[in-house]
Parts: sequence; C-alpha cells; structure tokens
Amino acid sequence: MMFHDPMAVAQEKMTQVCLFLEQHHLPPTPLNYQVAYTYISATNKPLNETLAKAIKSNTKIDCVLIEQLYYQFLDPGQKVQSELLEGVDSLVTELHENTESSQKHIIRFAQQVSQCIHNLDEHNIQKSKRALSTLTKQTELLLKQHKLFKQALIKARQDYERNQQLLLDLRKHHLLDPQTGLYKRHYLHQKVALWQSQQKSVCALSIQVDNLDAFSTRFGDVVSEVVLNRVANNIKRYVVESGLPGRTGKKEFTIILADVDLDTASVIAEKVRKGVERLKFVSTKGKMPLPNVSLALGIAQLAPEHDFNILAKRASFAAQKAQSLGQHCYISH
Repeated sequence: MMFHDPMAVAQEKMTQVCLFLEQHHLPPTPLNYQVAYTYISATNKPLNETLAKAIKSNTKIDCVLIEQLYYQFLDPGQKVQSELLEGVDSLVTELHENTESSQKHIIRFAQQVSQCIHNLDEHNIQKSKRALSTLTKQTELLLKQHKLFKQALIKARQDYERNQQLLLDLRKHHLLDPQTGLYKRHYLHQKVALWQSQQKSVCALSIQVDNLDAFSTRFGDVVSEVVLNRVANNIKRYVVESGLPGRTGKKEFTIILADVDLDTASVIAEKVRKGVERLKFVSTKGKMPLPNVSLALGIAQLAPEHDFNILAKRASFAAQKAQSLGQHCYISH
C-alpha cells in the first residue's frame, strides 16, 4: 500500500510507529514497519480490527504474528499467484482436451474417406477415384499439421510446468518459515478457516521449548538455532500425515489437527514429546554432551465462534500452564 501523507503527518505517524515497535519489542524491519504504519494510519479495517483484538486480549505481538497479518491483509502476491496458476492450468487443460477431440474427429474422417474409395459405384470410377485420392492426400496433410500442432502444445505445456514450478517455489517461500521449514503462522490461519468452513473439528497442539534461552545463553545463538531446527524436523516427522506443523513464536511451534479429538491429540502430543526429548546434542568443541531439550505442551480444541488466533493462544496458555504445574502436557477446557 502506498501512502501519500504530508510530511508533518508522516513524521507524527513515524513517531507512533516507533513507539509501537518499541512497546512490543519488535525490530524495525520493513515488514514490521509497514504493518505498524498501516495500523497507525487506520487504512485497512480488517487488519486494524484483528490487531486491536490481539492487543486487547493480551496476545503477544511478535514478528511471527506481524508476518501473519502482513500476508493475510497486505500481500497481494499470494492471491495473484493462485489465480495465475488456476487460470493457466484451466486454459492448457481445455486446449489439450480440444486437441484430443479434434484429432479423433479427423482420424474418423480419414477412415471414412478411405472407406469411400472402396465403395464407389460403376459410373465414372476413375474420376471419382482421383477426386477421392486428392481428398485423402489433403486429409493426410491435415493430420500431419495437426500432429505438429499437438507437439507444439506439448512443448507449451512443458514450458507452463516449468513456470508453474517457479511459482510453486515462490509459494513455498511464502508459506514456509525459512529457518525451520515449518509452515508460517498465516498459512495455519488460512487452513483452520478452511477446515471450519468444512465443518471439521480442529485441535491445536502448542509445543514450547522451555530451555531454548538457556541453550542460547550458555552455548550461543548458533547452537540454539541448531537445536530449534532439529526439534522442528522431529516434529515434522511425527505429524507428517496427521497434522500441519507451524512456527508460531521464537521458541514455539503449533500443530493444527483436523478431525481429531482431545484424546487423540494427547496421544500425538506424547509421541512428539518423547521423540524430541530423545534427541541428543553434542558440542563440536570437545565433543561435550549438551543438555536434553525440555518441552511444555498444551492442547486446545477450536470452538465454533473462535478463529486460529484464539485457538493458538489457548493452546499456548495451556503449555504455559503445563510448565507452571511441572507437567508434560495440559489440556485447555
């Protein structure tokens, strides 16, 4: 979105944006700045309502949430890419189907012409044969031209598939957290909204790495990133078929599960916890073993009147409750 504020107004808004970023401990990245400036300017009603609601409910306003708001309300690229893929795919498919149908009609016509040559009457046979022979040659030429057209169409489809892969790579960049390879928060939001429209029951599993800050303090940020990535890969492996794992905070992951009740979600949570806590880490310096990863897990079920943000917040609070009670997992009711 382009802003055309007078200098005095822009400076006043910039001051408010800086205060907003400082209040929520957000770095002044271009994405954070754009969302904050749009919020301060009150030019995007859905964004303002969603962010105001999050602030009112004491939801943590971090970079992950800001990124979700950006892709949800300000980024036109995702919609354009999806429409482009659907439109081109529909066009190529229709052309391919028409070509197949055309080829069948032409082949049938050629067969009928050939059959006519053998079924001539006795009147002026030579002249009729010459005429039909000419027609047969024209038909063969038409088939040859059609074959060339079909080859060109195949090449066009191959080019389309290559371009489609480029767009899919762009979508992958759009949907996946670059550090962990898990889904970004805004995609989980979209998926939960889709499941709600399909009348599916939805559960969320919040996974918080309790001692990630300790890893960072004692062993450095590089080690803590390695730990985070291995935890993410482990989570992905355990829920590859049962749910969608995403990164929803600096040290928090959220798995959304469709058509799963709380008991089944608890079973999945326990498998994830045991799998992650079995991970072993060794320092590259001196081969010293590092502490095990400690997790706190929380589970919540989506109420019909709620959205992903509220669901994720309830699951996150449940994980914090588990940590405060010294439990592995806590279920929000």
